[in-house]
Amino acid sequence: MSARLSARLSALAASVALLTAFVVPTASADGATAPAARAAAGATAATVNLATNPGFEVPSPNLADWGSISGWSCTGGPAEAAVTTTAPHSGASALTVTPADADSTGECVQTVAVRPDTTYTASSWVRGDFVHLGVTGTGRDLPPAWTESTGGGWQRLTTRFTTGPAARSVRLYVHGWYQQGPFSVDDVRVDGPAPAPAVAESSVPTSDKVVFFTVDDGWQRTPEAEQFIADHRLPITAFPLPMPAGTDPAFFKRVTAAAGSSVQDHTVSHSDLSTLPLDQQQVEICDARDTMTRLFGTAPVVFRPPFFAWNADTLQAAANCGIRTVLTADADFSWGAANIWHPGPLQPGDVIIMHWTDTLATDLQRALAAADSAGLKPAGLVDYLR
Repeated sequence: MSARLSARLSALAASVALLTAFVVPTASADGATAPAARAAAGATAATVNLATNPGFEVPSPNLADWGSISGWSCTGGPAEAAVTTTAPHSGASALTVTPADADSTGECVQTVAVRPDTTYTASSWVRGDFVHLGVTGTGRDLPPAWTESTGGGWQRLTTRFTTGPAARSVRLYVHGWYQQGPFSVDDVRVDGPAPAPAVAESSVPTSDKVVFFTVDDGWQRTPEAEQFIADHRLPITAFPLPMPAGTDPAFFKRVTAAAGSSVQDHTVSHSDLSTLPLDQQQVEICDARDTMTRLFGTAPVVFRPPFFAWNADTLQAAANCGIRTVLTADADFSWGAANIWHPGPLQPGDVIIMHWTDTLATDLQRALAAADSAGLKPAGLVDYLR
């Protein structure tokens, strides 16, 4: 046995001793659940599974990163983690992770939106040795549920937790242990009340003399548009797709450098969400959220549905991804247009949609002139939605 492995197994043994005081014999771990917290958890709210792609059955959207696992981020990427069809616990597939080296536990994670002061139960069926299931970011310390070995079959791990007063999302993780071989995961659940649905808006309720410039997609990034934004210090709310954002993140950082600017969520594949079930909508929104968070350091709180197509499932899927507002627009200045979808000129709180195209520099100029003529100034969108 190598010294490194011996040290890690010793650390695991110490963890086992510590966790024995907290983990019940069925490999469950309970967070603190005061009666007042349980009462605040919304006992009358429906209990649903909030995990994204819990059974690893949802296909990756078009334009998704090659080899990515819908709804999940795995530290080793496709070199370690893959959806397989060999002997799943249920359905047609499961996640199988093969740590690539001695320094990897093969961790896979996802962010789950939750309600504050609310009790949830996380669970998963696992197969392998020293497999762990846990949650962080609850606002309270919580030991993971784990198993030394499932004996070649499937075993359910369960952990219960109560969120703190400021917790609106948690980090759900599964992983194996150093040099303990591959493991499989299926039928993941985070059961409890869902966040309240996001709010749909086409404008921002305000009496301030401001409008909001939003720019979608990101396929055509011109120096002329970048220069115009910089020269006028325009606060821009960008809604890029993950592929162009990942191709040129420095560009989007530059064009959202002005105070009040931000990068928000626009799905992975630019699909018509109204044609998709809730679980696929959740993958589209959550995966785009994860990419924007990784690239730009801040989680989106606004979602722009492609084609302005959305339904009630969109509002819930967005909320399950931590999104507060589903935003369309009430004016379009893209590709040389100047369409205002209400009588008269621009009004306070109007949201203007444009696109990252070769006409954006002149589109911005025209939108700014329309705002000036109405006595309005561009402002930071997220600042007004808080």
